[in-house]
Amino acid sequence: MSQKELKEAFVRNLNGTTIQELTVGLLVIPQCILTRVIILIFYYQAKGNLPLPFPRIFHLFLDFSVLVFPLILCWTVLSDHLVQVVLSFTFVFIGAVCHIYCSHRQTPLRDFLNRTVWFKQLPFVTNFRVMVNVQTAISILAVDFRVFPRRFAKTETFGTGAMDFGVGAFIFANSLVCPEARGKNIDGSKMKHICKQIISVWPLIALGAARLVFVKMSDYQEHETEYGVHWNFFFTLALVRVLTSILLVVVPANQSWVFALLISCVYQFALETTSLKAFILNNKDREKDFLHANKEGIFSMAGYVAIYMAGVQVGCYVMKPRSNVRDWFKVLFNLLMATISFFVTLCTCQILVEPVSRRLANLPFCLWSVAQSLLLLSCMCLVDLIVVFCKTTSGCHFVPSSWNSYRSSHKKKDVMDGLCLLQAINKNQLLYFLLSNILTGLTNTFVNTLNSSDLYSVCILLSYMFINCTVVYALHLWGITIKFW
Repeated sequence: MSQKELKEAFVRNLNGTTIQELTVGLLVIPQCILTRVIILIFYYQAKGNLPLPFPRIFHLFLDFSVLVFPLILCWTVLSDHLVQVVLSFTFVFIGAVCHIYCSHRQTPLRDFLNRTVWFKQLPFVTNFRVMVNVQTAISILAVDFRVFPRRFAKTETFGTGAMDFGVGAFIFANSLVCPEARGKNIDGSKMKHICKQIISVWPLIALGAARLVFVKMSDYQEHETEYGVHWNFFFTLALVRVLTSILLVVVPANQSWVFALLISCVYQFALETTSLKAFILNNKDREKDFLHANKEGIFSMAGYVAIYMAGVQVGCYVMKPRSNVRDWFKVLFNLLMATISFFVTLCTCQILVEPVSRRLANLPFCLWSVAQSLLLLSCMCLVDLIVVFCKTTSGCHFVPSSWNSYRSSHKKKDVMDGLCLLQAINKNQLLYFLLSNILTGLTNTFVNTLNSSDLYSVCILLSYMFINCTVVYALHLWGITIKFW
């Protein structure tokens, strides 16, 4: 077999892992964010202040070491010890938070719930979106190395893999902060708004076309059952945005859950009662026409649109103006209740209907993507509340990418945000995703990923991610945001 055929076989016929293992693995993400907070607060306690504690390059190394490095290890060499990693982090955090509280006690617990917080953007939503992007960037290259367990790669037809969740979470993350979720009014006529949205996705169409040309001309490995012969995720992102913009012109954003449920249920009904499922899963008719060649990418749009509409509903809820800590605890409680409801419904659907299928983007896949996204979002919200508690207790109010507990802390915290890797990626998320895809292609071109040792593979992944992060971090320091429209 050629190298291309070997790489294609390496990512085919996989069945994924359990939802429980993926849930444990995703808990590492909020723990990484909390790790950085604990380090900064402990430094503040030791030094007595936190003006600009480190050079800029040290901030990059610090954020990379606590936000990216642990994720690479957990999804590769530590993948068989995820439970131990999460439990170890949890015990350390409990001890650290107790130490911070017992050392100062500047804020009684009863006063903490009534404290007011200020923010320019919701930290836990921003952190959720950024870390989904970071996790996606790690996975798209790591999957080509043997150090990345096959159970985490994309499944062939049915099953749950880490990369299967990644595509659903990416759609969900984009929907959380769309203009409709943020309550922005439509400027001008509805038709003008739709035309504006169609024009705004041209960078994604261009990137999808560029990727298609590169893959075909370079004889790059392909996994046709993922999206089809000519389709890719850039096209999906673009068309989902256009279709949902059209829907949200006639559907109130705060009622988008109704259409999310309707679309996913009607699509599942069509899969069960017609020959649509057999048509999509048939691999022997791709040469007939464009529809047959790209049926996975085209018909899975229904599921991704449903996920996006569900995300809009969540965005409408979390973006409501709130400033009291007690109110945010209510938000956390409601997000957790919604998460439990989705997981219960998912279990029922998998028993009575069919298993999760990323290839079909069926109803169980939609439920799983939203449930897992809500769980991760809830954990991010919990971490932000813990951060506020630690900040107010310790007196360290300059932790980046978090709520402000004092108005006077705005200016200095803005300086810290200017040195924060999370903010850097947030400012150039599309560029970060594009750069990850380019570097993934270059790495596969020049590195024999299948025969790389575990140590060499991890070193390649670390170098690849450090280049990604350094580029967007440099742009952030220079105040540059790359916009194509």
